[in-house]
Amino acid sequence: MQRYFIPPERFTADSVEITGDDARHLIRVMRAGIGDQIICCDGISREWIAEISALEEQRVQAVLVRELGSDSEPSVRVTIAQSLPKGDKMEIVIQKGTEIGAAGFLPFVSERTIVQYDGKKEAKRLERWAKIAKEAAEQAHRTRIPELSLPVTWKQVLKRAREADLALFCYEKEETRQLRPLLRDRLAQARDHGQELHVVILIGPEGGFTEREASEAEAAGCIPVSLGKRILRTETAAMVALACILYESGEMGG
Repeated sequence: MQRYFIPPERFTADSVEITGDDARHLIRVMRAGIGDQIICCDGISREWIAEISALEEQRVQAVLVRELGSDSEPSVRVTIAQSLPKGDKMEIVIQKGTEIGAAGFLPFVSERTIVQYDGKKEAKRLERWAKIAKEAAEQAHRTRIPELSLPVTWKQVLKRAREADLALFCYEKEETRQLRPLLRDRLAQARDHGQELHVVILIGPEGGFTEREASEAEAAGCIPVSLGKRILRTETAAMVALACILYESGEMGG
């Protein structure tokens, strides 16, 4: 059944109004008709089976038939803080990270970031990233769309890391501190106290983090961890770290 994220203000007690790209997709691509059923999510926590009751050129009206009690969101909130990579790699991180279960994405500029930051272009980028995240969340049957941010500075990303319950600094020069035992300990503590754990994982650019950045990250409370003996591409490191965290939390059959 086709799934759509609709802004909460488009819902009433017993109906939902679908406009814009979603309405055009339903009408022109899916060839939807009166009586067809779809799933509508408010992007916060609730989703319904809805039955189409009216079709116009740019607008679809549907009656809410039944609320679904499923919740596909991970019990651990993971934000991927990703140093801006080259080309379309950030799009890959957002798409695949959303499918796996990331709660948010925080792009940032670090010393070895190759991409030149342009505020005007970034606004358009954010719009494209939001579309990619929405489509990936629909495809993965998620209840929420991950949070997205415009690129921030190194100091700003460290400030966000301090606010998390656990901040992990993925560093290829770290040789002793492994990700798995650290995660198991922190996840057990969170479960014992009935708490939701918010984890931020910092991923460096193509050239990696500098030693100065590593020192500043550790001073800010970030824990440097190794992702293994192999050197991973920046977009691969983000997915590996995210999958490891969700696996250890029991979200991927663990």
